[in-house]
Amino acid sequence: MATRRNDVRNVAIIAHVDHGKTTMVDALLEVAGAFERSEVGREQAMDSGDLERERGITITSKPTALVWNGIRINIVDTPGHADFGGEVERVLNMVDAVLLLVDAVEGPMPQTRFVTEKAVKRGLPILLVVNKIDRAAASPHKAVDATFDLLVALGASEAQLDFPVMFGSGRERFATRDPEGERGDVTLILDMIVAHVPAPEVDPDGPPAMWVSTLHHDPYMGFLAIGRIASGRFGVGQRVALMRPLADGPAQCTEVFRVQKVLGFQGLRRFELTDAQAGDIVAVAGMETLQVGDTLTAESPEQRTVFPALTVDPPTLSIRMRTNDGPFAGLEGQWVTSRKLRERLYREVRSNVALRVFDTDSPDEFEVHGRGELHLTVLIETMRREGYEVCVARPKVILREEHGRTLEPFERVLVQCDSEYAGAIIEHIGKYGEMTVMEEDGPGRTRMEFVAPTRALIGYRSDFLTQTRGTGVISSVFERYGPFSGAIKLRQNGVMIVMERGETSTYSLHRLQDRGPLFVGPQTKVYAGMVIGAHVRDVDIIVNPNIAKKLTNVRSAGADEKLFLTPPKQLSLEQALSFIADDELAEITPKSLRLRKRILDHNERKRLEKRSAEMIED
Repeated sequence: MATRRNDVRNVAIIAHVDHGKTTMVDALLEVAGAFERSEVGREQAMDSGDLERERGITITSKPTALVWNGIRINIVDTPGHADFGGEVERVLNMVDAVLLLVDAVEGPMPQTRFVTEKAVKRGLPILLVVNKIDRAAASPHKAVDATFDLLVALGASEAQLDFPVMFGSGRERFATRDPEGERGDVTLILDMIVAHVPAPEVDPDGPPAMWVSTLHHDPYMGFLAIGRIASGRFGVGQRVALMRPLADGPAQCTEVFRVQKVLGFQGLRRFELTDAQAGDIVAVAGMETLQVGDTLTAESPEQRTVFPALTVDPPTLSIRMRTNDGPFAGLEGQWVTSRKLRERLYREVRSNVALRVFDTDSPDEFEVHGRGELHLTVLIETMRREGYEVCVARPKVILREEHGRTLEPFERVLVQCDSEYAGAIIEHIGKYGEMTVMEEDGPGRTRMEFVAPTRALIGYRSDFLTQTRGTGVISSVFERYGPFSGAIKLRQNGVMIVMERGETSTYSLHRLQDRGPLFVGPQTKVYAGMVIGAHVRDVDIIVNPNIAKKLTNVRSAGADEKLFLTPPKQLSLEQALSFIADDELAEITPKSLRLRKRILDHNERKRLEKRSAEMIED
């Protein structure tokens, strides 16, 4: 029989990327005493991964908990970037309300809309916190009005529109009910959570059932299934069935196992429990296999509960990934075989529900589908740090065929920049997309919205920062599939291709730098077919960067002149993937990032180009 469990509150904290969500969680944990003494003062403590700390974003959702006035509050910190929307979609089934954070300056952004829409569709109550009200250009009441308008546009119910509001600053550790009034500490937000988040409705006496919302793999405990217990209890030593829903039939029992450990969450720590009951968010260990969306339920077939298959929005971008087959393969990484690469990619699919992996005609090459550039590059960066060497092709959008028409993904793009740079932005995005909004965004600032094809935005963010001198903000979220908008030529330059294997010299690079920006410096090992720079013209050229200056015993007037090189352009992973053409690859190893032609041999490449040209003429 279902009852309310009044000693527990389950809430997810959602926001646009960089609106201070993780910092606010830090503040709540700190004020409730959930941190140990050694952990107090850590910035973005919930962002535990190296990539999360380096990029300043949340990539994977993480549950934590604190106790406030005798009530256990389970908080799930979720990613703010739309590329990791699969993380948001799957954890909303663990909670009974969402705490929506909105920046007091920027207001609701496109990705705020994305994550909020998921919560509105589930009918979850909304609690609003307007963050960063201490910033100079803050407009707290304007942010509240904009959030209300957003919820109306998303079709929120009357109950969802009657949301409580709190103002504050996670970084400065204060909160207030009135931005002009007296400031208190962030315990006001905890009081709001206790008052407005409904207690979970559970069946404590029913058979055990838990929907696996996320998972983790521990080297000592194996798989950890993380989710909220919907009914019954889970205890150490209990025999449990693992049920896997199938798209084309009834759920399948993959194994029956004995629970080895039940873990609760507190601050940054996990601690062991003898058992946990309905309403708790816990981790369960002991199974041999696990996927997100599985159900842990009673051993007896008559008492089993099976939750539906987890559905997320489909991917919009694809890349081809293959093992490194270049001359330097195996020199810098640990894993260089197709078997290891295949194992790693299919292991990622178990927990990364928005990712798809497909085998191709080549046993050494795989096709990976993801939600966007960031989604895919984070996977690649994670793998290179684990010791994998891979070659990756340029990202391509995933096209659809409907009613005899080819459709491609479009994104809604929001741009905020100094007004003097608006023209350059309109010239680029407006060339391929449609501007829907242009308005003043404070003194000397302009706010614009576009709907543009995803293809036109691949790799554009670095150019955008250059165009706006680093003062602009750009964000985008998937909008819809629309008619294919024709060919888009994103790269105007050819490249400089290395003639033969060797080591670059200052003498040769000095002669080549007039032909275009270089990607390598002196004393760099290179090989035939490797790309070392962009050509100022739109044709590829073959160059020899390895020639050293001939030494003679004859002195001349200019013999002692020093050669000065312009520092090479260091490409990030995102820039490299957006720069390469369809016949090129990015070679990614734990120590290096190189660009190369897909076919390294110059003569073979020329023969193939000639054959392709003849086929087009015919």
